Amino acid sequence: MAVSKSSSGKQENDRDQEYHKKSEPLIPGLPDEIAELCLLHLPYPYQSLARSVCCSWNRTITDPGFLLSRRSLSLSLPYLFVFAFHNSTARIQWQAFDPRSGRWFILPPMPCPKSVFPPGFACTSIPRQGQLYVLGGMRSDTQTSINTTVVYTTSTNQWSIASPMATPRSFFAAGNVNGKIIAVGGSGAEYNDSITSVECYDPRKDTWEHVAKMRVGLARYDSAVVGSKLYVTEGWTWPFLFSPRGSVYDLENDTWQDMKDGMKEGWTGVSVVVGDRLFVISEYGDCPMKVYVPDRDAWQYLGGDKFPREAMQRPFAVSGVEGRIYVVSSGLNVAIGTPIEGQNGEFIAKWEVVAAPMAFHDFSPLSCQVLYA
Repeated sequence: MAVSKSSSGKQENDRDQEYHKKSEPLIPGLPDEIAELCLLHLPYPYQSLARSVCCSWNRTITDPGFLLSRRSLSLSLPYLFVFAFHNSTARIQWQAFDPRSGRWFILPPMPCPKSVFPPGFACTSIPRQGQLYVLGGMRSDTQTSINTTVVYTTSTNQWSIASPMATPRSFFAAGNVNGKIIAVGGSGAEYNDSITSVECYDPRKDTWEHVAKMRVGLARYDSAVVGSKLYVTEGWTWPFLFSPRGSVYDLENDTWQDMKDGMKEGWTGVSVVVGDRLFVISEYGDCPMKVYVPDRDAWQYLGGDKFPREAMQRPFAVSGVEGRIYVVSSGLNVAIGTPIEGQNGEFIAKWEVVAAPMAFHDFSPLSCQVLYA
């Protein structure tokens, strides 16, 4: 088929424009190698903003090699990602907190149904990959659970939809065990439909598969990952009305076992793992913090500073990274704790509080996750 001169000329013009775009220097006056180093040092979230500056910056920043270079140069830093909801309107939003500057950055809206019950979601993350996972949830208009898998990626500052879970779930536990996402129990299609099935998500394959079921369905959940094991407990509800149950999932052997008595009896609040140590901030009184001692199957209270209860109002969302504990409270104030282990094995804690902007005063946290960005 003959190609007209006008069509041929247009194609050549498009090629010339594309060549010109690719040949444009990243930063005029600098070699591209130096300019790319400048872009590599842009902190989160300015990388995503820089993509809109010009085509050459967008092409460079979205190149897979750019992210690999950031990782190899250890330029990614930990940020706290907080999932919160407005107490009056139930409006949900994600915020990122920079613990070095104390600044907050709002994330793009998360794709989900308009009518949702905020506490129904489960959240977890793969920190070094800069990926945040929001699973399941409950529709508030129909009171039915959903099975979606929504992923936020720090390098692109965008949300994406991954393969859904096989089972709709709400009010359940989730955790990252050796790079695999485990979804445990919860309520099924109907609100009172307690389920024992467990699923495992492989991010590389974007697939879910069923693994060993829980022995019993638990009524209320807190969970923590220590090593290759996921610990799930009903936890105490203040006032203490019943004795909690707890289970432990071993990913390597795909087996469940009962949680040790001392661990489940003393798990009286929200948990956080720092290194390989499990800490709990209690839900009663002045919210004392304690650490689990596996050899004795017992909990040990921390000395040093008391938890800053006067500045931190429940509910709490907790996460830990690089030897520090981050607690987000109502109003999104952030308490940063440093547990220090002495020579005799006892721990003390030091605390500081970063007050949130007044605009957050009516927000309550649902989850907080640490991601490197």
